Amino acid sequence: MYGTTPMGDVVDIEGGLAAGLPDIVAYPDIETIKTVPWEPGVAHVIADVFNPDGSPSAESPRYVLKQVIEKFSSIAGTPICGPELEFYLLEESDTNDSGWARYGESPGNVYVSGLRGDPENVLLASLRQLGAYDLDVIAANHEFSSGQFEINLWHSDALDACDRAFRFKAAVKEMARAGGKLATFMAKPFNDEGGSGFHLHFSTQDAAGNHLFGDPNSHNGLSAVAHHAIGGILKHAPALANPTINSYKRFGPDTLAPWLIDWGLDNRSAIVRIPPERGSASRLELRLGDASANPYLLTAVTLAAAYLGIKNEIDPGPALEGYGYDPERSPKLPSSLCEALDALEADSEMREVLGEGFVTTFLAYKRHEIERFNAFITDWEFREYTYHL
Repeated sequence: MYGTTPMGDVVDIEGGLAAGLPDIVAYPDIETIKTVPWEPGVAHVIADVFNPDGSPSAESPRYVLKQVIEKFSSIAGTPICGPELEFYLLEESDTNDSGWARYGESPGNVYVSGLRGDPENVLLASLRQLGAYDLDVIAANHEFSSGQFEINLWHSDALDACDRAFRFKAAVKEMARAGGKLATFMAKPFNDEGGSGFHLHFSTQDAAGNHLFGDPNSHNGLSAVAHHAIGGILKHAPALANPTINSYKRFGPDTLAPWLIDWGLDNRSAIVRIPPERGSASRLELRLGDASANPYLLTAVTLAAAYLGIKNEIDPGPALEGYGYDPERSPKLPSSLCEALDALEADSEMREVLGEGFVTTFLAYKRHEIERFNAFITDWEFREYTYHL
């Protein structure tokens, strides 16, 4: 299951094809049962995955996150997360080669709501269903680009937040299909428009409910724990691999997506932004992730890096001020999936926290993806070369 590509190929990960594709066992987590509002009489449940011998499946993203949460909580309390996800809504088209065009195509509908940017009120209808699905949606709007929307989920403990984000992505795609449309969380589906992000707000609290990232006596209102968490994320940022080849086309100067490894106070060009609220609302916003990310894995790598920063008391250095795309000030993030995978493989501390079983499988699966892409003739190559060469 974990070695099957979007095109239906089977990648020979450890314990997979070469081992005869053995069974796995899925145990439903009964606490996650929800009725599905748009499918009467249907319920949805999330399962944990095990090998037939009873050992947990090391490749399972939910298991990886559980293991990281356990390590993080041993030194820094209970991690709290709030996901923000962007996506494009497409409608069928006879004029586009792909068969799909951006829904509600019209310029300048940045952060609007209502029929201007959503002529069929798809967003409002979806929000009503998502509310009945108990996903704790708190805000939604039309994003920068035509047909692009953002929906924010309320914060909760990291596992619950990821369960809701996982369900949210599946629900949005299912409801779009039911309405004859296509919702995509692809990082950058269009050359002429921006990409879609998965921003993760993150804080932590102790057993008594005290929030550990705020400190009213510090110069910027953040605690030493928060600074060390930032330091860990910056140090291990190259290994926080965005998941697809397409992911890296979202990054670049002046994109509102991070390009360099830095942090800033309410600065949206930084990889780690600190929103202006303090006290119990003190938190980090990781802006690295794109919408295609698996919620469990994006959260797991964030917590793993923060854990290492807190454990090793890593100093993040001074906060970015002003323009955040000057490569002379800060090092660049990896510019390709290949570079990011190499960084993950070389980061022994991250490998240990995430688990060797998962990292080995992830590297094999993603390098197979790169091999398939490198052997494929793209539309760009045909357009660029056929006439002149």
